[in-house]
Amino acid sequence: MKKNQKGVLILSPFFYPNIGGVETHLNNLCEYLRTHSHRVYVLTYQPLTTVAKGLKLEKKENLDIHRIWWPGFSLFHKLEPYRILEFLYLTPWLLIRSFWFLLRNTKKINVIHAQGFNAAFIGKILSKIFNKRFIVSTHAIYKLTSQSLMAKLVKWILKSADKILTLSKQSKEELIKIGLPETKVDVYRYWVNQSVFKPLNKNDAKKQLRWNGKFVVLFVGRFIKIKGTDLLLKVAKQVSKDIYFAFVGDGSLEEEINQVCNETSNTLFIGRINNRDLPLYYNAADVFCIPSQYEEGFGRVILEALSCGTPVVGSNRGAIPEAVDQTVGILVEPTTENLRRMIIELHENKEKLRVLSSNCRKYAERNFSEKNALVILRSYE
Repeated sequence: MKKNQKGVLILSPFFYPNIGGVETHLNNLCEYLRTHSHRVYVLTYQPLTTVAKGLKLEKKENLDIHRIWWPGFSLFHKLEPYRILEFLYLTPWLLIRSFWFLLRNTKKINVIHAQGFNAAFIGKILSKIFNKRFIVSTHAIYKLTSQSLMAKLVKWILKSADKILTLSKQSKEELIKIGLPETKVDVYRYWVNQSVFKPLNKNDAKKQLRWNGKFVVLFVGRFIKIKGTDLLLKVAKQVSKDIYFAFVGDGSLEEEINQVCNETSNTLFIGRINNRDLPLYYNAADVFCIPSQYEEGFGRVILEALSCGTPVVGSNRGAIPEAVDQTVGILVEPTTENLRRMIIELHENKEKLRVLSSNCRKYAERNFSEKNALVILRSYE
């Protein structure tokens, strides 16, 4: 490691090529750190919720990614409602492997940066044993109540962190309410590479995807119930067949969604695609929809869509209202009727759609550029 180069160990059960907003964010974070005088090591599992496999050891300049085999696809979602089982599934083996890694590489590491509560438990133990600076990033809103067992456990895990980074103001307030000091909690935001996610000629994009003449509502994300894909499929059956719905992603509901799309003339099943190909889909779409049925942590796909100039119709849940305002989107209580009404409005009101679209890129440049990484960088000092 070069002189004055800071070594950062990122701990996360989920990492690329697993699909998700956290995974894409960590890719961006690693890229930023390794090109800004940091030496980065990632300890993670092979994909747990995506049918894919990464290299066991992937190396780039200033970046080593260690992927550990662990039984995966759909098991996590089955255990997710049972927090103790989820903890036992995700945490002990990653703890053992991380301990062994630090035992051999402790001199290379200055900071342990844990992603989420399971990784934070590991970071808490290892930071004490090896005397390292300990940072935790959260990526969700957990609906903690101050006297619950879960809240007490979270407080115990996080109180020894040197800095806690939350993805939204709502998440920060949640942690302060359970007793964590406000001075220890900072809010950060995801960002996107805006030289990649950028506006293209919409007609050309539609031609490339053979969506010529189609008004397309795009969904990008995991195919799981809480993401609201079932609502969009219902909306597709209730609107004009001139409105198309395209589904990009994968997950446990993939077969079900694919089957419905095969049976419905105005639905398009795309499935899993590489992140570098997403800008074409965002540009070819007329509206991006995020119909989340839960307290969404932030919704990274929103940032990508807005950077490409595509307005948002979505859920008013969680931190989504912190990512979207009325100049670039419409947020509603996520019901079939509300989503149907808003999508029809934008399909019929071309001027409103044009105004929203024209605001998106500048809004994204103001709010979701690489400068957002500075909050994380400062936490390492």
